[in-house]
Amino acid sequence: MRPVWQEWLGAIAFYTCLPIPPSWPIQLAGAAKWCPWVGLLLAGILWGAQWLLACLRLSPLVASVLVVALWLGLTGGLHLDGAMDTADGLAAKDQQRRLEVMADSRAGAFGVMAAIVILLLKVTALASLENGRTLVWVLVLGRLAQVWAIARYPYLKPHGTGQIHKASCIFPRDFWPSGLLVLFLNFLLPLPLNQLLFGLLLILLIPAWFQWQLGGHTGDTYGAVVEWTESLMLVALTVGSAS
Repeated sequence: MRPVWQEWLGAIAFYTCLPIPPSWPIQLAGAAKWCPWVGLLLAGILWGAQWLLACLRLSPLVASVLVVALWLGLTGGLHLDGAMDTADGLAAKDQQRRLEVMADSRAGAFGVMAAIVILLLKVTALASLENGRTLVWVLVLGRLAQVWAIARYPYLKPHGTGQIHKASCIFPRDFWPSGLLVLFLNFLLPLPLNQLLFGLLLILLIPAWFQWQLGGHTGDTYGAVVEWTESLMLVALTVGSAS
């Protein structure tokens, strides 16, 4: 039985750039189920940065750019890199070549375009949202979608950064941390029911779409799932916010 705290440290070490002392033992196997809790941690940091920038009376757009930049820095661009590689792969006409293209570390035109769209959606959506609690839900739901993709769909490579997460995932047992977190947030920072249901719909549809396109998932598509779920959820939260 793996110690829960070692899995938690493994999740922080793998999914963020937050420093972990080298002497602390980490466990990557089983760490993926703690992704939504990592999202909660990151959201707390970003919410604090958002509050500080508001105190400095920066314009909402400038503050939003800085928050998204910090967002990227905290994750090391891990998920955005996956979204870029996935976009390049999906641009290949031959389905057999898509995994080869995704494995190429060089950014292609479609990957760059995907990154631009994702970053623009995040920056502009955040600039129009006043309530910091939206960050919490966005980062948690984005990573819950990743947990679902890992648990629900086959992994397409014999090796890779996502293989250890897929191999150690036990469905549905590994959803209990996510379930507890969603219940906790719904009590502490409740979302309107229609927004919550839309977020849950994204969690189901986005991983399913990549499965339909590729026949399964890779570490890159896990990152793409996080980025597109976050971006589209932010867009959904802006509905009705215009004055």
